[in-house]
Amino acid sequence: MLLRLIFEVVDLGVMADLPADKIIAEAKRINADIVGLSGLITPSLDEMVHVAKEMQKQGMQCPLLIGGATTSRTHTAVKITPHYKSPVVHVLDASRSVVVASSLLDPTKCSEYMEEIKELYDELREEHYESLQERRFLTLEQARKNKLQIDWVKQPPVAAPTFLGEKVFNDYSITKLISRIDWNPFFSVWQLKGKYPNRGYPKIFNDETVGEEAKKLFESAQDMLKHIVEQKLFVARGIIGFYAANSNGDDIEVYENENRTNVKAVFHGLRQQAEKEKPEPYLCISDFIAPKETGLKDYIGQFAVGVFGAEAMVKKFEASFDDYSAIMTKALADRLAEAFAEVIHEEVRKEYWGYSASEQFDTEDLLKIKYQGVRPAAGYPSQPDHNEKAIMWQLGDIESRTGIGLTETLSMTPAAAVSGLYFAHEESQYFAVGKIAKDQVEDYAQRTGRSVETIERDLGSIVGYQ
Repeated sequence: MLLRLIFEVVDLGVMADLPADKIIAEAKRINADIVGLSGLITPSLDEMVHVAKEMQKQGMQCPLLIGGATTSRTHTAVKITPHYKSPVVHVLDASRSVVVASSLLDPTKCSEYMEEIKELYDELREEHYESLQERRFLTLEQARKNKLQIDWVKQPPVAAPTFLGEKVFNDYSITKLISRIDWNPFFSVWQLKGKYPNRGYPKIFNDETVGEEAKKLFESAQDMLKHIVEQKLFVARGIIGFYAANSNGDDIEVYENENRTNVKAVFHGLRQQAEKEKPEPYLCISDFIAPKETGLKDYIGQFAVGVFGAEAMVKKFEASFDDYSAIMTKALADRLAEAFAEVIHEEVRKEYWGYSASEQFDTEDLLKIKYQGVRPAAGYPSQPDHNEKAIMWQLGDIESRTGIGLTETLSMTPAAAVSGLYFAHEESQYFAVGKIAKDQVEDYAQRTGRSVETIERDLGSIVGYQ
C-alpha cells in the first residue's frame, strides 16, 4: 500500500510507505500541520479508516487529507469522517491539495470551509444509507440461475494453448513497448484533458487552451524515453502461464495437468447480484470457463508484467528537488507497464495460446478491445478481491521468477506493474460485479475459508448493506 504522508504544508513531497503507527509517530515528532493519505488499491481504504481511528485515539487534531485512485468523497464521508473529530477532507487530485491546505490552515477561512464540508458529507452519508435501503438484490441462488448461459456444444472452449505452465520474459524490448503506449492516461496525470472535440491523444495538441502545453510535455516525454533506452535505465520483466481449468459453480479449478484429477489452485468468483432493469445475465468470471460437469477441456491463463528501474531514477530526481522529472519518470513507467500488458496479451492471442492467430488490429482498435478475450485484474470490477493475487503469485511462483512482488497489503512491486487472468472464450467480457448482498458474502467466506467479518472488510467497497 502506498501512503502519502504530508508532514508540513511547505513540504508536500514527503512520501512514505508506512504503517499507521509510524505515520502517527512521525507526524507527532515534527508536530505536523496536516497528515495526508493516498490510497492506490482497495485495501488502502481500510487502512485509512484505521489511521483515522488511531489519530483520534491518540488525541491528534491536525486535519486529515484523503486522496488517491481508489478513494471518493462518499467513502471519506461514510467510512472515515465518523472516526476522526478534527477536519477530514477528500482531495480529488494532488494539484488541489495546496488550495485545501490553505483553507484549513487559515484561521479566517477554516471554520466556514469546514462547515461547508460537514454539510456536504452529512448529505453524502444520508444519501448513501438511503441508497442501501432502496437497492434491491436477487438472492445468490436466483443470480446463479440467471447466469450467462453458454451453449458449450455450439460454442465450445477454444483450442488448448501451445504449452501448459509458465514462460518468463527477462528483458523485454522497451523500444517495442514505446510504440504501443496509450498516451491518454499520461496527459490525465498532468491534468491536461482538452475540450471537446480535442480530447485525447493526438487531438489534444490542437486544443486552444492546453494544446501547446501538451506538445511540450509530450516532447519532454520523448526525450526522457530516448534517454531511458540509450542508458538502459528501465528493464521490463514478466511472466505468462497457461493451465488446464474448469469452472465449479462460481469458482474456477486449476489443475496440475491435463489429467484434471488434482486441483492445484482455485480462483474464486463473485457474481452480480444487484437487480437489473433489463433481462440480462448476472455475470461471474467463472461463466467464461466450461463447467467440469460438461466433461469439456478448458483452460485459463494468467500474467504479471513489471517495469523496473523507475524507483532509482525517482530517488535521484527527488534528491535534487526535481519533482517534475520524478513525476515524469513514474508516469512513463506506468505507461510502459500497461503497454507491456497489452503487447503480451496480443502475443498470447496470436502465438502462445494462438486462438486468434490471424487477427489484425491497429493500435486504436486494440485500445478499444475489439479482439477476442479479456484479462481482468484482481481487485478491479470483474474480480474485486485483491486476495486473488496471492493465489496467482503462488500458482506461477511469480516473485522468485520475475522479481515482481506483493506487499502485505497486496500492492505490486515495482509500482509500475500489471497482472491479471486470461479468458479466451468468445463470450468472455469485462463487467463490474457491483454491490453484493449478505448471502453472497457468507457464501464467499465459506468458499475462501475466511470469516464473514474479514470478507466484509476486504470487500467493503462492494458490500451492499450497512
